[in-house]
Amino acid sequence: MDVTDIITGTVDDEDKQHFIPFQPVAGENDFLQTVINKVIAAKEVNHKGQGLWVTMKLLLGDVHQIRKDFPHLVDRTTAVARKMGFPEIIMPGDVRNDIYVTLMLGEFDKGNKTTSKNVEVTMMVYDEEGKRLENVIFPGAGDDGISEYKSVIYYQVKQPRWFETVKVAIPIEDVNRSHLRFTFRHRSSQDSKDKSEKVFAMAFVKLMRYDGTTLRDGEHDLIVYKWDAKKLEDASIYLNLPATKPMLEEKGYTMTGKNMHSLGNFAISKDSFQISTLVCSTKLTQNVDLLGLLKWRSNTNLLQQNLRQLMKVDGEEVVKFLQDTLDALFNIMMENSDSDTFDTLVFDSLVFIIGLIADRKFQHFNPVLETYIRKHFSATLAYTKLTTVLKNYVDNSEKPNVTDQLFKAMKSLEYVFKFIVRSRILFNQLYEDKGESDFMDSLRQLFRSINDMMSSTSDQTVIVKGAALKYLPTIVNDVKLVFDPKELSKLFTDFIHNVPPGRLVRQKLYCLIEIVHSDLFTQHDCRDILLPMMTEQLKHHLENREELEACCHLLSNILEVLYRKDGVGLTQRHVQIIMEKLLRTVNRTVISMGRDSEIIIAEYQHSYNFPQSACVSWCFQHWPM
Repeated sequence: MDVTDIITGTVDDEDKQHFIPFQPVAGENDFLQTVINKVIAAKEVNHKGQGLWVTMKLLLGDVHQIRKDFPHLVDRTTAVARKMGFPEIIMPGDVRNDIYVTLMLGEFDKGNKTTSKNVEVTMMVYDEEGKRLENVIFPGAGDDGISEYKSVIYYQVKQPRWFETVKVAIPIEDVNRSHLRFTFRHRSSQDSKDKSEKVFAMAFVKLMRYDGTTLRDGEHDLIVYKWDAKKLEDASIYLNLPATKPMLEEKGYTMTGKNMHSLGNFAISKDSFQISTLVCSTKLTQNVDLLGLLKWRSNTNLLQQNLRQLMKVDGEEVVKFLQDTLDALFNIMMENSDSDTFDTLVFDSLVFIIGLIADRKFQHFNPVLETYIRKHFSATLAYTKLTTVLKNYVDNSEKPNVTDQLFKAMKSLEYVFKFIVRSRILFNQLYEDKGESDFMDSLRQLFRSINDMMSSTSDQTVIVKGAALKYLPTIVNDVKLVFDPKELSKLFTDFIHNVPPGRLVRQKLYCLIEIVHSDLFTQHDCRDILLPMMTEQLKHHLENREELEACCHLLSNILEVLYRKDGVGLTQRHVQIIMEKLLRTVNRTVISMGRDSEIIIAEYQHSYNFPQSACVSWCFQHWPM
């Protein structure tokens, strides 16, 4: 039954009954995949009235919320099937370690029998010492764990196709010592004969690769070994054998000819067997470069290399392990607090991760990063190192090998400062404002360095200065939590004044718009500092007919704040400043633009959404037509 409309919310009639027809199966040896393909291909199903009538209701929210909102529908006994794969968002603290194993297909020689075998596959999980792990296999959601899984048996089929999937859930600390073992047995339809049938072959695969990463997702052609109870019961012996055909070929053997039939004292069967695996783990990675960082303490000599390699890891793998990756970066920083050896590489890695999440593909991980900073981040000394590295980049902005990385850092400025501010707050909670003056001074020095960079007329740093104008306002609401808002307003005023005349005018005006949108501009005493600078900038650019549309947007945004009735303090004096400084200039600008100006027409149309573009609209309405 197609449930697309129900899942998307197109159909939400919970009382509507849906008919699910029973699908006829021609024979008991029909493979499930074959049956499904036939059903999909068929236009109509000849169900002869046989089927189930069901009603369906889509419940929105996570499991905990749904149990709370719909206790009559979902309780503790309701089976919850997790996605085979990862959801769009993996929140910090959502620990998962599921390995899905699918018995795909096989081909089995009939041997000395006159007909094909009735093959049953038994899957178990063992450790490296040959001890079976109990109750770690789950046939379905809500099922209790079992210790061995037995496949469906197809009667006299040479090439059975099972496509049976089970979940293997092993404690994370045991995965590196565990392997899957498959045994094959012919089953007889006669009880007397069936009891005498023994295992005729086995296959295995380790869950952890030689490099410490987990088994790759996808299909695996396993080598089928002829059963020898004396040799193959001992895990320490067979675990040294190649488990898959590619591993066999790596050892110099081929799958054809004489070499195929023996490997030392072990006989390789002509039979074939294929499985597929899918690892859904927030702790075990399949990427060796990411693993190197997560396990950085095991070999600190490779730490610099591991940090560089992290920035080459595929984004999908990084966001899956976002919390562990960030924890590793800040642990490196904290455990090397007396040294700056790794500070720049850790900073670059952090910028890389923030840049990933800023990408449209991963932007839904923004709440995850916010939650991490708010609830899980704990590096109390990170603020000093992050501030120092950023200042060093700014001070050397004109060096060719620095410009690109500084540009990336500027784009990540909002979250870099969220980490800085949160780190400082955590430090204050522990040490009661210790080092307050040093922290304040470090921020002042950082702003001075940025202001010096902005005053440069070098073309090499234009892109960085443009990024600074765009992204620096994003730090305001966080920085004002740990820094005096009035002084911050003065620093931003200096920042704008340091932009060279005639350069980056549009970017500067839109930077001012973002400052108007920030919490600083809603504070009366901060507005006392910022507004004169803004009116000065507007007057200059209006008189020079520069970026009139951006000027208009800035002025209208300022007036919108001043016309607000709450949360902005007294505004009368600030409105008076605008009227005294700008009204004459605005009047002259509007008159000089002419009635047919696109800006005039657009702003006049928008004036009905008062106070949008209030000042320009007021002037236009009082201009003789």
